[in-house]
Amino acid sequence: MSFAAMELWFLTGSQSMYGEDTLRQVAEQSAEVARSLDAATAIPIRIVAKPVLTTADAIRRICLDARADDRCIGVVAWMHTFSPAKMWIGGLQALGKPLLHLHTQANRSLPWSSIDMDFMNLNQAAHGDREFAFMQTRLGIQRKTVFGHVDDTDVQAEVGRWARAAAGTHAMQHLRLARFGDNMRDVAVTEGDKVEAEIRFGVSVNTWGVNDLVDAVADVSDAQIDGLVAEYTDIYDVDHDLRVGGDRHASVREAARIEAGLRGFLERGSFGAFTTNFEDLGALRQLPGLAVQRLMADGYGFGGEGDWKTSMLLRAVKVMGDGLTGGSSFMEDYTYHLGPGRPKTLGAHMLEVCPTIAAARPSLQVHPLSIGGREDPARLVFDAEPGPAIVIGLADIGDRFRLVANEIDTVAPDEPLPSLPVARAVWTSRPDLRTSTTSWLTAGGPHHTVYTAAVDRETLDDFATIIGIELACIDNATNVRSFRDELRWNAAWYHLAHGI
Repeated sequence: MSFAAMELWFLTGSQSMYGEDTLRQVAEQSAEVARSLDAATAIPIRIVAKPVLTTADAIRRICLDARADDRCIGVVAWMHTFSPAKMWIGGLQALGKPLLHLHTQANRSLPWSSIDMDFMNLNQAAHGDREFAFMQTRLGIQRKTVFGHVDDTDVQAEVGRWARAAAGTHAMQHLRLARFGDNMRDVAVTEGDKVEAEIRFGVSVNTWGVNDLVDAVADVSDAQIDGLVAEYTDIYDVDHDLRVGGDRHASVREAARIEAGLRGFLERGSFGAFTTNFEDLGALRQLPGLAVQRLMADGYGFGGEGDWKTSMLLRAVKVMGDGLTGGSSFMEDYTYHLGPGRPKTLGAHMLEVCPTIAAARPSLQVHPLSIGGREDPARLVFDAEPGPAIVIGLADIGDRFRLVANEIDTVAPDEPLPSLPVARAVWTSRPDLRTSTTSWLTAGGPHHTVYTAAVDRETLDDFATIIGIELACIDNATNVRSFRDELRWNAAWYHLAHGI
């Protein structure tokens, strides 16, 4: 997930009529703005300044170069002076990368006592950027627009969120996803159009037989298992009977064998996400629980029961949230607490919840599992860290994909859960459980979700805008009637935007 190999190109527009002296100042100030962005801790991607652009040919060439360069995940554009927008038509049409329009200027304050026409000619982004914005709108270019001085923390934060969204998009466009087996039988929402997914998102989704994984697990050495078991003991709470020499230590060793085999399979195939299905375990002796949890913690996308859409979404969210406080996980709304007190949701999923969202050191445990018909599997057990979070679902609604998101507040369980040996999160929904649930169902949101305490609403909005898909967000301002109308308006807009 390293951002080190990614770049955002900084493009500055001007024109030759201002003369060499002015263009030299434009170049100097452009470089300084780019340095300010590059130095901002809120922006995790390197900002690379490019030469000032003054001709249509130069603009088209740099946009083609950006499109072809795998290191470039997006472009930040600023019209320092006045760059006639007809020069940008060919370049914008050729770009094919996320675009952020930065409406700024080099100076924060006007030099009131000394301002003259030379200053005005140099610092005229206030109308130069309007020319550029018109052309973006005329061409139907989806972009992010940020206004303000580059030293303002709000501006840096907005650029940083967009940069993370661009990184998530880039990761999805280069994602290979391995499905072990097919979807859970007769389930509708985990199905979808994998061809359209590759067209829209860029992700390659393909299936491998579960016994391909079984072969990889069988090739794991005792030394690999020993190394993982020692790691488990170091970083998790492990009961005595699960340690070396304990009555149930064999279950932990089998979980380690599955992790090593699965990890090796994914690494050899350059996969960034995967799915499993408890209805198709082949010769695996356990449902992969601990292995899935630890792979998610390392940034892999995952979806249970063959849910490849949630798996690829989790991978993108993992990338977007890399380095931020809070974690992200595969999740499912499992059951409700309807009272007394404020209604809540208990989220879990058998065994597969990522420990990056844990409130405290997880406990490694082995218990029977009534689903799957295999040996007792190992898993990490914990409660999620309280605080604000979002649950996000990706649904194929037939003619397009829809993201549905609900802002939530994770809370501690009302009471201990000694008889529920799985990782879980308890939350209250915004604006309330009745409104949020009714709205989610109205939108056709899936039962599998991505839970994130790292990525915020604005980043998700940028992500959806870059990809060109709908984001239906349920928050404190939501009411069911307005939300239903929003879905109807969105349906009309997306039909018109993408063609009927």
